[in-house]
Amino acid sequence: MEREKHPEYEYLNLLKYTLENGIKKEDRTGTGTVSLFGYQMRFDLSKGFPLFTTKRVSFKLIASELLWFIKGDTNIRYLLQHNNHIWDEWAFKRWVESDQYTGPDMTDFGRRCLVDEEFNELYQKELQSFCQRILEDDDFAEKYGDLGNVYGKQWRNWTTSNGERMDQLQDAIHQIKNNPDSRRIIVNAWNPEDVITAALPPCHVMFQFYVADGKLSCMLTQRSGDQFLGIPYNVSSYALLTQLIAHECGLEVGEFIHSIGDAHIYSNHIDQVKEQLSREPRPFPTLKINPEKASIFDMELEDLTIEGYDPHPAIKAPVAV
Repeated sequence: MEREKHPEYEYLNLLKYTLENGIKKEDRTGTGTVSLFGYQMRFDLSKGFPLFTTKRVSFKLIASELLWFIKGDTNIRYLLQHNNHIWDEWAFKRWVESDQYTGPDMTDFGRRCLVDEEFNELYQKELQSFCQRILEDDDFAEKYGDLGNVYGKQWRNWTTSNGERMDQLQDAIHQIKNNPDSRRIIVNAWNPEDVITAALPPCHVMFQFYVADGKLSCMLTQRSGDQFLGIPYNVSSYALLTQLIAHECGLEVGEFIHSIGDAHIYSNHIDQVKEQLSREPRPFPTLKINPEKASIFDMELEDLTIEGYDPHPAIKAPVAV
C-alpha cells in the first residue's frame, strides 16, 4: 500500500502498521488491544471529503453528533431524536448503576453481551426501553440522559477556576476572522477538573486551526483512538467541522491533520480490520453546505449533504464500553 495512491491509504496504512508492529496491551474495558503510541495522518480536504469508502460510514451519524457538540448539548435526547445511538451505552451505564434502577442485573454488560446471546437480547430490550423513556420523559431525560462534562460542554461552556464561562468555539471562529495569523486558535476539551464527572473522558482532546493562503487547516490531537470504529468517525467529523468554519469565514479548505496518542485495534476487531484491508478504496464524496446558512451555529442536519458516496458494505463490530 502506497500512501500516495489514494487519501484513504493514510488510514489503511495505520491499520496495517498496527497489525504488523503494535504491542498487545490490556485496557479498562477488559477487551484487550493491539496498540501503538504516536501516529499522524494528513488529509488534503481539497481532494474530496474524507468519508471512508472501504466500509460504509454513516454521514448522518457523524453530522448529527458534530451538530450536537456545536450546540453545546450534552444530553443524548437530541441524538435519539435524530436516530443516533452512538452515545447510548454511556448514558445507559449511568442509569443501571444508579440507585433508581430496579431492572435486570446489567453489571459488565459490554463484556457479557459478547459471550451470552440470551443476555444480549435482554440488554437490547432494556436499552431500547431506556432510550424510549429518554425521548418521552422530560425529568428522566434531564437526570439520566445527560453525559456530564463531555465535548459540547467544554467547547461552548468551559468553566474557569473563577466560575466564569468561556465559549471556546465561538472565540476560535472570531480569531480566524479577525486574527488569522494567531498561533493560539485552539479549542481544548480536556479539563482535568471535569474528567471525573464525564461519562467518557474526552478522547479527542484538543484541536488547532491554521490559516494560510486563504485556506483553513485543522490539527486534532487525540489521546486515544479506536482505529476500527472510532477513528473513521473522528476524521470525518473534524473534516466537517473544518469545512463548516471555512464556509462561515469565507475560506477554502486546506488540510486535516490527525495526531493520535494511543492508537489501538481491539482484539475483537482484528478479523474486521483484515477484511477492510482487503478492499480497494473508491473516490471520496463531495460535501455540500446550504449556502443560505452562514453561521455554523444555525446549521441543521438538512443543511448538509454528501454527493457521490459509493462505499463498500459496512462491517459490524462490537463497541467496548
